[in-house]
Amino acid sequence: MATIAFIGLGNMGGPMAANLVKAGHAVRGHDLIEANREAARAAGVVPAGSIAEAVAGAAVVVTMLPAGRHVLAVWEEALASAAPGTLLIDSSTIDVDSARRAHAMAAERGCPSIDAPVSGGTGGAAAGTLTFMCGGEPAAFTAAEPILKAMGRPIVHCGPAGNGQAAKICNNMILGISMIGVCEAFVLAERLGLSHQALFDVASTSSGQCWSLTTYCPVPGPVPTSPANRDYVPGFAAALMRKDLDLAQEAARSTGVATPLGAEAAGLYAAFAEAGQGGTDFSSIIAFLRSRKPEAP
Repeated sequence: MATIAFIGLGNMGGPMAANLVKAGHAVRGHDLIEANREAARAAGVVPAGSIAEAVAGAAVVVTMLPAGRHVLAVWEEALASAAPGTLLIDSSTIDVDSARRAHAMAAERGCPSIDAPVSGGTGGAAAGTLTFMCGGEPAAFTAAEPILKAMGRPIVHCGPAGNGQAAKICNNMILGISMIGVCEAFVLAERLGLSHQALFDVASTSSGQCWSLTTYCPVPGPVPTSPANRDYVPGFAAALMRKDLDLAQEAARSTGVATPLGAEAAGLYAAFAEAGQGGTDFSSIIAFLRSRKPEAP
C-alpha cells in the first residue's frame, strides 16, 4: 500500500480520498476549506496543514482542483517537496495546454505524471465507480492504474500527455448536447400531451436511447435514481457543465474545428448558469428550456 498526498478534498476529491483509505492506502489530505478537511478526517484521511506537509514522503500525489491555473500552482508547490520519482496524478478537468505544461513541470523534476480526469459525478466518486481517462507515458499509466482502481473503473489510457483531458472535454461535449436534446424532447412531449413515461418507454428502447435519457433522465419518475427525483440536487452541477463546454469550445477554436452544436450547448448552459442556476444539476436545464419562446421562422 502507498502513502498518498491528496490535494483538493471537495465534493469529488473528498470521496475519492476516502476510497483510497478504504483500499488500505495511507492518505494525507490538504484543502483550503476547513469543512472539507474535517469531512476527510472523518473518512480516515490525515489532514495536512499545507501542501508541503501532505507531500513530504508521499509516493503518489493526487490533485482534484477547479482549473488549470490551480493545478499548475499546486504542482509547482508539490514538486518543490516531492522526491524524484514521485508519481503525480491530476484528476481535475482542465484545458489541454495546462495539462501538458503540468506534465512538463513534473518531467523536469524527474517525476512521472498522468492527467486522469473523471466521469461519473459525485455519485460515482462516492461509490468508487468513476471512469478515468488518462494521458501520459505508458510507464506512468501502469504505475497509476492500481491507485486509480481504488476509486473507479474503467480506466482508459488515451495516449500521451494531455490526451486524458482531450477525451474528457470531447465526452462532455457529447453529454451536454445530448442532455439538451433529451430535455427538448420531453418539453415538446409535454406540449403534445404525451406523458413522460410514454416517451421514456419508447425512446429508451429505440433510436433515441442515450445515457442522458436512460441513466440521468431529466424528469422525475422514469429513472428513480436521477437528480430529477431529488429537486435536481447535483450530481453534476450546471456550472461544471458550462466549464467543460467552454473548454471544448476553447479547444475547437485552437484547432480550427467547427462544433456548431457544441457552441449552441455552451451558450445555453452559460445563459442557464447566469440566470442563477449554476448550482443545480445540469439536467435541470429542462426548466430553462420550458421557459424559452420558440424562434420565429
